Order: sequence, then C-alpha cells, then structure tokens
Amino acid sequence: MKINNKDIIQSYIVTTAKYDFNVYEKRIIYRLVEAFQSLVKGQKLEGRLKVEKDLFGDYLITMPTAGFLANENDNNYSEVKKALIALESKSFEYEDEREWELIRIIQNPKILKYANDVTFRINPKVFDALLNFSKGYKKYELATAMSFQSVYSMRFYELFSGQKKPITYTLDNLKIMFKVEHKYKQNGDFIINTVDVAKKELDAKSPYSFTYTKNLKGLKIHSITFFPVYNPENRDPLLEQKELKKKVSLSWDLDRIVIGYLKETFMFSDVEIKNNLDVLKVAQKELDLMYELSTLKVKAMSAKKSPQAYVIGVLKRKLNL
Repeated sequence: MKINNKDIIQSYIVTTAKYDFNVYEKRIIYRLVEAFQSLVKGQKLEGRLKVEKDLFGDYLITMPTAGFLANENDNNYSEVKKALIALESKSFEYEDEREWELIRIIQNPKILKYANDVTFRINPKVFDALLNFSKGYKKYELATAMSFQSVYSMRFYELFSGQKKPITYTLDNLKIMFKVEHKYKQNGDFIINTVDVAKKELDAKSPYSFTYTKNLKGLKIHSITFFPVYNPENRDPLLEQKELKKKVSLSWDLDRIVIGYLKETFMFSDVEIKNNLDVLKVAQKELDLMYELSTLKVKAMSAKKSPQAYVIGVLKRKLNL
C-alpha cells in the first residue's frame, strides 16, 4: 500500500514514553497518530480507514492490513498479526515529576480476511495521550518514519525531528526509555546496537540525524550529548514547499489541527472561531499555539467564564492585545 506522505504531529509524552515495540508495532502506532490527527482536523479519512466511537467512549478502528506495512513492496502480513498480538498485551508507560501512568494500547484485535482489514478497540486515554501536547510535540514525515528497518531509528527520528539544540541523555535514561536495561548490560554494546544503528539509517534516509560525544564519569561512559544534524536532501520537497508557503504567505489560514483542537478540546463553534480569527492567527504566528492551547486544557474547563472566553483571554494577554 502506497503511503500518502505528510507531516504528522506526535505528543512529546508519547515520543519519550517507556516501551519496547518492534517496527511493525510502531507502524501501527504511526497509523493511529495519522488517523487521530486527521480526525481532529476534520479531514475525511482515507480509503477504508474508519474511526467510530461506541457507547462507552472507546474508539473502534478499522484499517487495511497493508496500511501497517513499510511500503508497497512489503508483504509480510504475518508480522502484522504478530504485532497486533504483542500490542494487545502492551502499554505506554509515562512518568514525570508529577505522575505515573500506564496506558494499554489496543484491545480485541481482529483481522477480517475477506476484506483484508484489521479492527481493534482503543481506550480514549490513548487518544488523549497521542494528542496531549502539554509537554510539547514533535513533527515528522510519515513515509520516512514508516520506512525505517530499526525501531531505534524510529525512536531517534522522533526525538531529533525539528531539534535544534544539543541534548544530553544518560545511558540509564535511554535504556529505560527503550526498555533495554536488561538486554544491554555493557554501555558499549548498547551504543553499538542502538545509537550507531539508528545514526546509520537516519544519515541515509532522514532529514534529521545527529552526531554525538560520549561523556565519562570516572572511566565509564555515563551519558551521551547529541548534536542535531539537518539533511535537507532527505526532506520531501513537496512537504518542504508546503511548509515554506505557510511561513511566507500573507494570506495564511489557521492550521486545521488548531481548528480541530479548539473544537474537540474547548468546544469552540465555527462562529466562535470566526469571531476570534484575528487573535488566533496572530497567536499561531507569534506563539507555539498547539503547545499553548494544550497547557490551558484543565484550567479552561474549570474556569468561571466559558472555556472559549478563557482561552481567548489568555492568548490576548500573552500577545498584549
């Protein structure tokens, strides 16, 4: 199945979550991120993709089996079946200074052989996690992410997409994030089998890669400082053109994902968006609007004013309007 390439946005919470998925399991997650983003944008879902909500608030997902493969040359359907079995028993584990949470990924996976489709249920918590931008987000190309042969290439691609400043991770933190703390006891083995493998594939395929230096504590490697590298020759030229047009156009519009997020999270109507379009457009230009909106979610829903009035009021104060 040919992948319709696009830039997709993924919650930083998901990007840095602790899990040990393989490449086929990751491709299922990528397709979920794509589907939910289209849903929030109010876009028509492609092909046989369906997202329906049941009476209990769960999402019933239907997707073509081929949608989880790397590209049209990949016909490893048995791996998709294995990935569904594995994901049914796996969870996202997320922890920061305030909370720890375990989120089960999928339930009741089923392959409809006559239609060559896959169906499964998603807890609304997964939907919330994928669209929770309160810690920031990463934007990356879907086709590039789907093409990687190493799950570590996928993880580092997500971490370094759009990254401009050096970032340091202790080896212990990276091992925990990738859930390989018991697999690679020796730090040298971990670097060779994860960091170096990812770097080689990112250099070859990705617009975002890295160089790195090892930091010692005594005689042992304690941490790694990564230096982001941008490879423009690996960027999809059509997506780059679209991005540049958005930046320089004098008649740019409010991003669809912003519109969808306003409606889904803060219950804005079309009329309310239209009435506040000038403020929202300035906010989109001057601020990281998706991040700002995600940080307002809890307070807006408990504000004395309507959530819509609260959001617009906060944005006006930040913009000095």
